[in-house]
Amino acid sequence: MAEFTMEKGADGVAIITWDLPGKSMNVLTTTGAEELDAAITDALADDAVKGIVITSGKDAFAGGMDLNVLAGMKEEGAQGVFDGVMQLHHMLRKIERAGMEPKTNKGGKPIAAALPGTAMGIGLELPLACHRIFVADNPKAKLGLPEIMVGIFPGSGGTTRLVRKLGVMGASQYLLQGKSVDPKKAKSAGIIDEVVEDPVAAAKEWVLSEPKIVKPWDEKGYKMPGGAPYHPAGFQTFVGANAMVNSQTWGAFPAAKALLSAVYEGAMVPFDTALKIEARWFTSVILNPSSGAMIRSLFLNKEALEKGANRPEAPDQTVKKVGVMGAGMMGAGIALVSAQAGIEVVLIDQKQEAADKGKAYVESYFEKGIKRGKSTPEKAEAILAKINATTDYDQLKDADLIIEAVFEDMGVKAEVTKNVEAVVPEDCIFATNTSTLPITDLAKASKRPEQFIGIHFFSPVEKMALVEIIKGRETGNRAVAKALDYVRQIRKTPIVVNDARFFYANRCIIPYLNEGARMVAEGVEPVLVDNAARLLGMPVGPLQLIDETSIDLGVKIAKATKEALGDKYPADNKPVDDLMFALYDQGRLGRKSNAGFYSYDEKGKREGIWEGLDALTPTLDEQPDVTEVQHRLMFAQVLEAVRALEEGVLEDIREGDVGAILGWGFAPWSGGPFSWLDILGAEYAAERCDQLAQKFGPRFSCPDLLREMAAKGQSFYGRFGEGKQAA
Repeated sequence: MAEFTMEKGADGVAIITWDLPGKSMNVLTTTGAEELDAAITDALADDAVKGIVITSGKDAFAGGMDLNVLAGMKEEGAQGVFDGVMQLHHMLRKIERAGMEPKTNKGGKPIAAALPGTAMGIGLELPLACHRIFVADNPKAKLGLPEIMVGIFPGSGGTTRLVRKLGVMGASQYLLQGKSVDPKKAKSAGIIDEVVEDPVAAAKEWVLSEPKIVKPWDEKGYKMPGGAPYHPAGFQTFVGANAMVNSQTWGAFPAAKALLSAVYEGAMVPFDTALKIEARWFTSVILNPSSGAMIRSLFLNKEALEKGANRPEAPDQTVKKVGVMGAGMMGAGIALVSAQAGIEVVLIDQKQEAADKGKAYVESYFEKGIKRGKSTPEKAEAILAKINATTDYDQLKDADLIIEAVFEDMGVKAEVTKNVEAVVPEDCIFATNTSTLPITDLAKASKRPEQFIGIHFFSPVEKMALVEIIKGRETGNRAVAKALDYVRQIRKTPIVVNDARFFYANRCIIPYLNEGARMVAEGVEPVLVDNAARLLGMPVGPLQLIDETSIDLGVKIAKATKEALGDKYPADNKPVDDLMFALYDQGRLGRKSNAGFYSYDEKGKREGIWEGLDALTPTLDEQPDVTEVQHRLMFAQVLEAVRALEEGVLEDIREGDVGAILGWGFAPWSGGPFSWLDILGAEYAAERCDQLAQKFGPRFSCPDLLREMAAKGQSFYGRFGEGKQAA
């Protein structure tokens, strides 16, 4: 079956319908592009056709490019990518010029896009090449160019056209931030032209009205909105855009730099030359290993995990009623996202006042949303009605999932477990939200350990996309399926790991924080430590992250770990502990006390490194190379990820990469710890481990698995990709 079909009406309008067989969403394939090109050529050559309407046979218009197209281009190398992209440019330019005389702009046939719903990526780049865009009045539809989010940028003319249409500043939020908007906002922004009830009918009427179809940039005297680079106003815009991009990316994301270069260079030349420049920069980005790693982790792997790639065999476990034990910030956040998903929620605390405070947190969240235009009073009221804030355990009698989010104390959690199990149905799954306490030990308080599981939310729950599901030694498949189905309901991304100290995420985060603090204790400039991390693409440096998570929490974890490990507690942690305990003793608890590694003003705004830090740990006269600092910070994390895989804590490297990026912001450009090691190559990584271990200690010792892979010339995705079990 064809992907594009054309029907020529007696009224002179040719309607080209995009309907990819067997798929719920259109994506552009190589075959589809050829069919569209042939249909356009046919319609333009047919004298009986007065105008053309391009639409979709599905509820949405299109979701983007088929990734197999990009993969096929990459196999042909740089020339193959460039040639493939230019073929798309030629096709879209054929639509845009529509048979007009090159010199006079006379003639041509009007071509309109009629979008029934969502249009993303090439699904918006194609309409941008048309002469007018009509979109159905569907508030759930999204229009945008999200490519930057997965390490590339709009390379089928979207970058060049949107900048020429809106100007650099107008286009920046859609190109550099990947922002998507509903049809009415897209019209207000100038991205599309009309929001109507029946886009096909409106488009047909328009193409028959003998409209003017020459694009502004194809007319003499065209001036870019906001000014070109060396126009007085444009100069300020481009300088500002460059500063903005670098302030947000610290130069760590290749796609952002390439996009800005394509915009800057393209703005100084004619439109067709600008398209070639866009294609060259797009080729550069596609061939950068970062783009492949980001697409794999943040698109393919993330989507696979969200669809249940690692869900065990079990009947549907959709949650109907959830009991949330503990109405603090974490419990209130869990109640919020559960109610948003349409789940009935019982929010329980010891005192009614505390339970009401938890529900008030949800109410406050929606009040802010209403003020920003992101919610309505009616929606807020409906969601709040789903939350029953109470102290009455009897309200849990028909709950099918419990999520306990009380204080991180084994005794407290054990008491809650017993009290809940005395009330809930026998088939109810019990989940504990904990970041450090062993699930297997917590399950000892349960009468049904096979129905006991860990669900580790990241704070704040309503903002963080990752949920870490932890299997105890006796956790059964139905409990895992229940947790995964619940996470899917609340539209977050799950990873499933086995029980071990700190699970996966915290196991990797803590060494990052410790390595940063250790370097400060050694005399490395604190600014160098945090800035080296930012230059790597980490969202925050280790010292700032310690302040954000609180120094007293670090002290508590260090004490608990030392007590649990006894003589096995790493000796090289002493400098870290000494520094953290010294800050704690001085009342410097981090941001929450307006005093930590950083100083803060009265409003809590970070001002700079605390001047008194030098008295605690004098800085060295000769500072280390920035690459050495970066390698210490990166290897501290990735070696723990490898060890987690070795030990069976992590069963799927896809979860390791996606979890790292979504959980603590591990250098997204790299695709995650395992993708980063694949970019480096196992042989170099093992060699670098040996160098770091010799200079800084055994924490950098090369794991046996990495050493073996180096000897065999293997990569992680070559050996463990597509969900292959660690072996």
